[in-house]
Amino acid sequence: MEDILLIDDDVELCDMLTEYLGRYDLRVRAVHRGDAGLEVAKGRQWSMILLDVMLPGLDGFEVLKQIRSFSTGSVLLLTARGEDVDRIVGLEMGADDYLAKPFNARELLARIRAIRRRSLVPVVGDKSSAVVVEDLVLDPAARTVRQNGAQIDLTDVEFTLLEVLMRSPGKVVEREGLAEEVLGRKFNPFDRSLDMHVSRLRKKLAGDGRSDDRVKTVRGTGYQLVLRRTPASGRS
Repeated sequence: MEDILLIDDDVELCDMLTEYLGRYDLRVRAVHRGDAGLEVAKGRQWSMILLDVMLPGLDGFEVLKQIRSFSTGSVLLLTARGEDVDRIVGLEMGADDYLAKPFNARELLARIRAIRRRSLVPVVGDKSSAVVVEDLVLDPAARTVRQNGAQIDLTDVEFTLLEVLMRSPGKVVEREGLAEEVLGRKFNPFDRSLDMHVSRLRKKLAGDGRSDDRVKTVRGTGYQLVLRRTPASGRS
């Protein structure tokens, strides 16, 4: 049974989700304040955190920001329907995905399963084999990424996104395929989730001090992991 932390001030909703998700071997711990939820999040490793944006004590964005300071674990943000800015901000701050309220419990279960699936199973190939592309080394079994020997902390979504791109280095990977492999759903041109995850991954890969982008956007098509060419040596 997997343990999920639900931080939401809607007590009735929490009770319903606790009962519903429990049928599928998902044990829910519900907390109804942001500050209290943050303390519970710090106390142990959770399979996933379901986090409402509007919370007493500490709002969901601040809770998410602080969670990302000590954990790369999966966080699913619960937002008010129609609040696109909440979704974009949440993704920029490191949420793995979002779901707009009101939602169907079956849809929430499907999102949870999709996020957990990509964090537990390698995209393709032998899970024991590291993927190496130039200065990047990705280990699917240990779920670690190193760049020039230094470890890069990635969320589950960012890890899966990079794995897909690293398995096709220098090639354009179409958005449609990325959405299904990384987000677990069909591509929607009005959904900015994939773009936000690419943006965060790009920033983390640029942390080595190089100004050039490792992940290139090919407008209208998809994304490409750029190969760096080492200048030829021995020339005068």
